[in-house]
Amino acid sequence: MKRIAAIVPAYNEEEAIAFVVNDINALAESQQLLIDVIVVNDCSKDSTANVISKLKCIALNLPINLGIGGAVQTGFRYALENGYDFAIQIDGDGQHPASEIPKIVNAAINNDFDVVIGSRFISNEGFQSSAFRRMGINYFKWLNRLLVGTVVNDSTSGFRLINRKVLEIVAEYYPDEYPEPEAIIMYSLHNFKIGEVSVTMKERQGGVSSIGTFASVYYMFKVTLAIIFTFTRMKFRKRVKS
Repeated sequence: MKRIAAIVPAYNEEEAIAFVVNDINALAESQQLLIDVIVVNDCSKDSTANVISKLKCIALNLPINLGIGGAVQTGFRYALENGYDFAIQIDGDGQHPASEIPKIVNAAINNDFDVVIGSRFISNEGFQSSAFRRMGINYFKWLNRLLVGTVVNDSTSGFRLINRKVLEIVAEYYPDEYPEPEAIIMYSLHNFKIGEVSVTMKERQGGVSSIGTFASVYYMFKVTLAIIFTFTRMKFRKRVKS
């Protein structure tokens, strides 16, 4: 049976984190899956650290705030160093139901995918986000296809799984500020096999999103620059190695 590390990055998620951890543990018990929950507390200012200390999980408390990319990479490194077969990233705000985990894991096993992304936009069920954000996601879909030829419907989804082959890469380097869309570029240029499965997501169960309408425009601009930088950087490194 495959060992799975459920990586849950958390920053000020005191309202939802207990639900997320308990939901994953309940699934693991009911489905008899070997899942360990690794909560990476990204130096939260609220009581997240205190909450997770009382839960059935491995708590990694960062001494400084690294941002989403650094927090997720911390979990990936832990998964690699401790011999897990898969690492699945799950948001700490309750948007990703644990009940969808088997679907993602089975897609990786049955199709030999190195990366599996849970997408809201294949069957269009569950929470779909705002129209403005969907427009931005479609834009990143177009940009990724333009640069690397990879089509991902939900490139900003943080509900995704990687295998050990990918863990060895992301343990050394993982995008910092905007890891989800940037990582697709990185995975494509490493010739990893990427799959996408339909999942149903929820609205966040606690906390407040840091990206408003105006911030979304700025976000799209910054992510575009980050994606192009990652693409250029990776192409240059491959050229140097060859």
